Amino acid sequence: MFLPAIVYDVGGKADRSFNEAAYRGAQRFATETGIAVREFEITNETQRAQAFANMARRGASIVVGVGFTQRAALETVAQQYPGKKFTLIDATSELPNVQSVVFREQQGSFLVGVLAALASKTHKLGFVGGMDIPLIRRFAAGYTAGARYADPAVEVLVNMTGTTPAAWQDPARGGELARSQFDRGADVVYAAAGSTGLGVLQAAADAKKLAVGVDSNQDYLHPGTMLTSMVKRVDLAVYQAYRSAKDGGWQAGIHSLGVAEDGVGYTLDDYNAALVTPAMRAKADAARADIIAGKIAVPDQLSP
Repeated sequence: MFLPAIVYDVGGKADRSFNEAAYRGAQRFATETGIAVREFEITNETQRAQAFANMARRGASIVVGVGFTQRAALETVAQQYPGKKFTLIDATSELPNVQSVVFREQQGSFLVGVLAALASKTHKLGFVGGMDIPLIRRFAAGYTAGARYADPAVEVLVNMTGTTPAAWQDPARGGELARSQFDRGADVVYAAAGSTGLGVLQAAADAKKLAVGVDSNQDYLHPGTMLTSMVKRVDLAVYQAYRSAKDGGWQAGIHSLGVAEDGVGYTLDDYNAALVTPAMRAKADAARADIIAGKIAVPDQLSP
């Protein structure tokens, strides 16, 4: 019997961002196959290893761990259950029974940076990150590079929420940082901060400024002020992990998803169609094609 399982990161599957994307992938698999997915939502750090061990011990065929903070716990349990398959989202492992799925977030962030710069009237943009780690600095680096590609004179204000996992769950602080950036002249802000970002998006709506969502399509949250969202196809990664494990094609090792693999990109829908002009879309799509062709090398670190 095939039994898929998933362990969500702090914030839970209803965070309307990263975890929710993973949940959608699990639900897609369950809907298509009729096979229920066992779930666990982490509420504190001590639960991680226990959650993975419980899933493996209860017969899970494959366990997906959502988020880079799951790595240590997942690897500990994967070594205890070498016959089980584990897929780790957003971090890498060299264990023979672990599949690692990572994303080239800087590429998708480059595209929304293009759109943000073209939408800005002040030539000043904001970026609010969650936990200050290399992963989130990749978002900032791509966003800044894309903005400068579209408008060499643009200025990008970058703030991180904190240095601990609590930085992902502080909407009030996210709103405070966004308002500070608006006060300094920014008129478009990009939030890459988990549920903290919900405060950023709300602050933009309140100030009638523009915001860019992240991970999931967040355009529906504040129609009229959501310029776009940088989607990170965590849903696709989860779905493909289950599907390939069930069908016999699952492979360990590192799998990297960028714009060429439709792993990252930007949203265009009924909620933001009036904000993204045909010219803006053409510029972003041309950049996407050049990234795929190797004509644009998107940096993964912030430069002065």
